[in-house]
Amino acid sequence: MNLNTKLVLVTGAAGWLGSRLFHSLVRGLPEHEALREPQKDLRLRVLLLPGQDATSLKKLCERIEIVTGDLRNAGDCGRFCADAKGAVLFHTAGIIHPRRVSEFYEINRDGAANLLNAAISADVKRAVVVSSNSPCGCNPHPDHLFDELSPFNPYLNYGRSKLAMELAVRDRADKIETVIIRAPWFYGPNQPPRQTLFFKMVRDGKAPIVGGGENLRSMAYVDNLCQGLLLAATSERANGQVYWIADRQPYSMNEIINTIERLLETEFGHNCAHKRMRLPGLASEVAWLADKTLQALGIYHQKIHVLSEMNKTIACSVARAERELGYQPTIALEEGMRRSLKWCAENGQTF
Repeated sequence: MNLNTKLVLVTGAAGWLGSRLFHSLVRGLPEHEALREPQKDLRLRVLLLPGQDATSLKKLCERIEIVTGDLRNAGDCGRFCADAKGAVLFHTAGIIHPRRVSEFYEINRDGAANLLNAAISADVKRAVVVSSNSPCGCNPHPDHLFDELSPFNPYLNYGRSKLAMELAVRDRADKIETVIIRAPWFYGPNQPPRQTLFFKMVRDGKAPIVGGGENLRSMAYVDNLCQGLLLAATSERANGQVYWIADRQPYSMNEIINTIERLLETEFGHNCAHKRMRLPGLASEVAWLADKTLQALGIYHQKIHVLSEMNKTIACSVARAERELGYQPTIALEEGMRRSLKWCAENGQTF
């Protein structure tokens, strides 16, 4: 791996994706030949919120510099990017499930703008920015796959905030090299408790299937996603571009839940209920209406929001990333979920 710089900046390094990216920078990515060996002289600077624990990051790498601050504070972003001429910036921080709707815009939109402005002032070379499927919303029909030419149709306020972030990136593309990575639902090691709760629901027969369960969802195993981020940082062709990064093929909700259940029982010693919480498709539509109404009042309710998406197809093509970046998503659902469950077992996330 050669990032053509000796300094990398990472936001969100204490989070799910950011911590895995940090691990990939330090240890390399064994499944991808060009990224297998880490860059030995690389220095890493991370932005952490006050109170976030950096112990695991320090154990991984001695060449780490920690800056404590908040993306919402332009001065903190300035300190984070200071003396970083020629560096590569990975912006993985963001908020998905806030307490208040306003936090979507404070963090995802305004925080990204503060960070990019600071990076431009410091003469950072390239910013690789993590977006979402949400600016494009849900697929218009079950057989459709999003690609880089798909129109914007943001899904509620999270989608609007990520769209605003993408537009902020585009507005600054003449001042700094930029790449936008659109990531769907991801899974894998370092997962937060909400993903472990999903595994528990599958085991206990409470995983929701809304409608027939054949709606497709693109998912990204975290190391596949890290591979896409690293390739985006090094490819000259990627400058100014947008890429969808996910597993090669989308999966139906039935396939996702069936795979988790089978692995839990056959490889991890769990007794599964072999049931589903089956709801009519109307349940998601009612949840969407409730979610929309609550968000209009500034209120965000995570469970209602998640239910509103459960019968939707949200699927993308990674053909452009394969063609232009050399992206090779070698880990698919079964192996990725096997590694996720193994990580849970080894890291005390029991259920």
